[in-house]
Amino acid sequence: MSEPRDTSSISFTALYTGHVWAKDGLSAPFFRTRGGAFLYGALAPFEYVGRKIAGGNIRTFLLQRHLLIDHRLHQLIDDGVTQVVEIACGLSPRGHRFCQQYPQLTYIETDLPDMAQRKQQLLTEHHVLSERHKVMPINIFADDGDLSLAHVLGQLDTSKPVVVITEGLVNYFPLAVISEFWRKLATALQHFPQGTYLTDNYPLYHGMPFYHTLKNLGRLLGAISRSQVGFHFHSDEQTVSHFLQQGFDDLTVHNPADFYNQLPIPQTRGNPMVRILEGVVSA
Repeated sequence: MSEPRDTSSISFTALYTGHVWAKDGLSAPFFRTRGGAFLYGALAPFEYVGRKIAGGNIRTFLLQRHLLIDHRLHQLIDDGVTQVVEIACGLSPRGHRFCQQYPQLTYIETDLPDMAQRKQQLLTEHHVLSERHKVMPINIFADDGDLSLAHVLGQLDTSKPVVVITEGLVNYFPLAVISEFWRKLATALQHFPQGTYLTDNYPLYHGMPFYHTLKNLGRLLGAISRSQVGFHFHSDEQTVSHFLQQGFDDLTVHNPADFYNQLPIPQTRGNPMVRILEGVVSA
């Protein structure tokens, strides 16, 4: 298994999620990849079984988290945000879509060097990069240098608010490890009038259906990705308390079920397994 701060083995999941976005009409056709199509087809039988037995599957939760993050980002931009940084962007189409819709937006997509180079080449080939839409390499655990969070945020206007997004990243690390990044991020966001952090997280609430099954799936995914997949929290109250301890001024936990009547997101039977966390830091 990889050292807990090594994120290089996670990139294969970007191919699968990238294909999910494409299949569901959330991205341009050029985001499709052969690898993603292969993984999508290979997992289809398991996804079918999951949907029938558990009332939801991986694709369901991927779409719930992606569309709910999009929804909150739209609202924040309507409230005046003009700067967004997406960390571990993979093949996410969000930067492309939002820059097309909002000409005032500055959007920086970041990932480990190899994935960032691949994303930059893809967007360059299709002539969608610009001065306000960039791709940069990052390592969320780098303390300084060109791969550091400080270097990326240093490209922005610190007199304006900023939104930082991580999607499909934090559960690949033990809580103690990812908390290092959260503390670093909270400190960095203090340099802006307001910083908002949007991330998905998979809590493991006691009494949740398939509690033990989820724990076993986490171990399996960790073995495949050579990382330490973890379920960090057992209640919303625990989640909020932990983020306040990391330096955030406020945290809202969004349950996709609360948006079933507002957004065209897929529904699950019972309590959804994903949450969207929205942390706020004010100068």
